[in-house]
Amino acid sequence: METSTSTTRTSDARPDNAAQRRAEDILAEVTASGTENGVQVAAWLGGEPVVDAWAGSADVAGERRPIGPDTLIPAWSMGKGVAAALVAVLVDRGMLAYDMPVAHYWPGFGAAGKDGITVGQVLGHAAGLSRLPADLTPERLIDQSAMADWLAARPPEWEPGTAFGYHAWTYGLLLAEILRRATGRTADDLLRAELAEPLGLGDDLLFHVPEHLDARVADCADGGWAALLDRMPPDVPFFDAAPRGVLPLAELANRADFRRAVLPANGVLTARAAARMYALLAGGGELDGVRRLSEATVKTATTAAFSGVDRTLGGPGAMGFGFMVGDSGRRPVRPPGGFGHSGSGGTTAFADPAHRFSFAVVKNRMTPPGLGARLADEIRTALGLATA
Repeated sequence: METSTSTTRTSDARPDNAAQRRAEDILAEVTASGTENGVQVAAWLGGEPVVDAWAGSADVAGERRPIGPDTLIPAWSMGKGVAAALVAVLVDRGMLAYDMPVAHYWPGFGAAGKDGITVGQVLGHAAGLSRLPADLTPERLIDQSAMADWLAARPPEWEPGTAFGYHAWTYGLLLAEILRRATGRTADDLLRAELAEPLGLGDDLLFHVPEHLDARVADCADGGWAALLDRMPPDVPFFDAAPRGVLPLAELANRADFRRAVLPANGVLTARAAARMYALLAGGGELDGVRRLSEATVKTATTAAFSGVDRTLGGPGAMGFGFMVGDSGRRPVRPPGGFGHSGSGGTTAFADPAHRFSFAVVKNRMTPPGLGARLADEIRTALGLATA
């Protein structure tokens, strides 16, 4: 398949339109008030960038490095959408198949009644493997070989494919091993070669932070996210999927060993990169005149395959093969017909194929959701797009 050698805009020149000006005003407001620390927001429409704004600090103390358009920001589960896009490219190339049993690539996974679990069920959080040990530590979480062996020996928690429940960390642990077994390459190598570099995003769309990019990464701070998790009842299923020792909190994001870990459940990226990736998908797999994957595969990946009440998060939802679909969920930011993925602390990105529109916001103060929906609505309004 033809690949692209186009690159993202590397200058600090920003678009000049009503949506850009509104985004800049909102970012100036929330960073000046201290509600946010550092924020990036980007949007594309009709295959062109229409918003590219940033404001605030990459530090939470000390020198206060200014956020720039190339600052890398931990985006948590926005990385699941990146992984889903990567898998779609590999499916289109015949390197993976959504309906293929995982055990075809990873024979040991077929133990304990898991021989029929498919790649698509893993991507759709329907494999019944959401739980992790209650005493899990960050050190154990990032020992991917040991965690893969642990998951391979586990029976599913429900009949695979009959229900879905958010696989907070196991989504990444399972995909990392599936990709390695199916291709002989690591998830980060595949991401760079098959998706990021062809889009000109080699150092901007990451599952982990290589040492040479350390200076570009923003530090994270808590802005009420930890308190939100603390208010949840201790027996909710979410804490089975994300045990207390590995909750998505600022202190975990700032750990050097965690940043080095290649977990496709997690992402470190720029808003500019995420919006460009979703612009590719909003265009049916084509951007800048170059096709990276077929329109049919994009449609398959982004159509709801599993829906109902999420057994982990407790609310209604719909999942495609790795993407949150439509306006499902407790706090939807995506329009009907859209798809994407949100992350802990208020990060989010999505594509709206009906308008060839894409949007991304990343930030380094972890807060309850709200800013992403506000920015998306204001930008869409300024561009003359429906917001409901």
